[in-house]
Amino acid sequence: MAVLLLPSEKIERNAIMSKNDKFKENHEQEGFENVEINEQEIAEENVTDALSELQNEFEREKDRYLRLFAEFENYKKRTSRERIEMFKTAGEDVMVSMLPILDDFERALKEIEKIEDDNHFKGVELINNKLRETLKTKGLQLMVVKPGDTFDADSHEAITQIPAPNAKLKGKIIDVVEKGYTLGDKIIRYPKVVIGQ
Repeated sequence: MAVLLLPSEKIERNAIMSKNDKFKENHEQEGFENVEINEQEIAEENVTDALSELQNEFEREKDRYLRLFAEFENYKKRTSRERIEMFKTAGEDVMVSMLPILDDFERALKEIEKIEDDNHFKGVELINNKLRETLKTKGLQLMVVKPGDTFDADSHEAITQIPAPNAKLKGKIIDVVEKGYTLGDKIIRYPKVVIGQ
């Protein structure tokens, strides 16, 4: 059975339905807006998280780069020092093989001096000085050690001990048997000395 409505009731009913529909629509729109707001907040959080992750990755890569750069700088400094040291001591083998020749020159000079032949002495002395100066320019230095100096195990080689002629020479160098030489900062031959007991 159909209900018949008067025209005034129809208008009232339509008004009520419109209010209900508007209310539903508003709630639906608010829900939709809430969904949009929630999606926007989630998107902002995702962007923030991604940005934070990128910043962390950037910091890690920056730290890694700085470490590699520091290692490379240390490597350059170390190889530079090694190269300089190598150039200083590059001729070490040659210098060590020349030391007996220098010793022979000294012995020859002492023997020629006994003969009292000035011409021979001056000639050999000239060659000896020239050889020494040439080796000196290449970094060879004579270690200055004299009798009476204090014995140092780090820079002298004791070949024997003899009774000291006096109390002042106990533990000191009495005689230098073989001269010592350095090449740069490195000792290539220790002076051989006799020390007093």
